[in-house]
Formats: sequence, structure tokens, C-alpha cells
Amino acid sequence: MCASHWPDEAPVEVIVIANGCRDDTAERARAKTPAFAQRGWTLQVLERQEGGKLAALDAGDAAASGATRVYLDADVIVAPELLSQLHEVLSCPEPRYASGTVNITARSAVSRAYARIWRQVPFMAQCVPGCGVFAVNAAGRGRWGCFPDIISDDTFVRLNFTPDERVGVPARYDWPIAEGFDRLVRVRRRQDAGVAEIESRYPALVANDDKPAFSASDKLAMALRDPLGFAVYTGVALSVRLRPASGDWSRGR
Repeated sequence: MCASHWPDEAPVEVIVIANGCRDDTAERARAKTPAFAQRGWTLQVLERQEGGKLAALDAGDAAASGATRVYLDADVIVAPELLSQLHEVLSCPEPRYASGTVNITARSAVSRAYARIWRQVPFMAQCVPGCGVFAVNAAGRGRWGCFPDIISDDTFVRLNFTPDERVGVPARYDWPIAEGFDRLVRVRRRQDAGVAEIESRYPALVANDDKPAFSASDKLAMALRDPLGFAVYTGVALSVRLRPASGDWSRGR
């Protein structure tokens, strides 16, 4: 984050959770401590031996003192102005949820083809999906206690807010997806299972969903514009339906 994009009067607190890491993530993060201190910001690095994202989120919340919480996946790259824009829209007493404008990225030809269509799906193009980055203010964070042991934390948090309480800001962030057809299928199956779990365990939250319809005419138009991309996207969706779930919910990237 570039300091010139941050209001001087707003303190910054960053908490890095090295969650079952086997690399030098913690050491590399701690090396940034002096640079944070020079700006009057704080940086904490917490190491957890066991994995599990939900427990890591709870650990970060327990250590945090700030009212506004931004939850950021490790593989996301944000534009310099994103956090200041989130801070601005969340500086209100009413419960608010916010995220940036997601840019789905991929390296392999198959994943790039999938991403071209996924970017155009009405939910991704018109809503505030919050995949990879979501933020809430103090009143919003009061909507739930500890994170429940579920597959899809971002869906759970998003649906704790009505559409009118969700705000998208223009600043972009890069969100990489799984590489290769098999990994796309595995992650898509995980995503679908996560949504189904929320619907089963928290049916009251479903009323807050604003997912637009994906009409047959929209699909036909996409197929005509990008036959290869649509074939890959449809192939992944069909494979998820045809292959039985394995129970492996790794992100695959």
C-alpha cells in the first residue's frame, strides 16, 4: 500500500497470519516491521502450526484492535488506493460490508479462457462478490462472533449484509484462480459446496442474496462471442455435476 493514498490521521494495523506455513512467510513479513514503524503503523506476525483458514481469521480478529477489518487472502494483489477507499466507505455508524473491483487473473490457457467468461457472469460483473478481499466496519463485524467452521467464509460474511449494506469501490485488486482444468473443477466444486452449506445451515441469510439471473440469452451471447471460453467454463460446470465430491477442499493453486 502506498502511503500517499492513506489519510494521515487514520492508524494502520496489519496482522499477518502464517497459517501452517512451511516457507519463509513469517520471516519475510517481519522484515517489513521497521518500514511500518517509520510510518507510525503497526505490524504483527502470528505463526500457527496448524492450518485452517477460519481459525486463522479468528486469531487475527483476537489480535486486532482496529474497528474496521479488512480480510485479505495471501495471494491477492491490491491497487495502492484500495484500502483508503475501503476505509472511507466503512467510516460510518451503520453496518457496512465493502470490497474492491475484482480482476480475475490466470496464467494457463485453460484458466484464462475460464476467467474470460467468469468475469462476465452477472454475479461477478454486477454485484460485490468479495472473493479474496472483503471488509466490514465495527457495526458490521458485530453481526457474528467467531467464524463458523464452514467452507465459504466470504459467502457467509457477504450474506450477513443486505444488498443495500454492501458497497463496491472502484479500486481494483488481482485475484488469481486455479490453474488447469482439473484444479478449476476441484475449486468450483468447493465453491458450490460452500454455497450449499450456507443455504443448509443458515437459511435466514439466503434472503440477503442478490445474485442476478444468468439467462439463456446471456449464455448464448457469451458463447457466440467467445466459443472457447464458454466451452471451458461450461465444461468445468458439467464436470462438477458429473464427478462425485471427493471431500478435498484445497484451493488447488
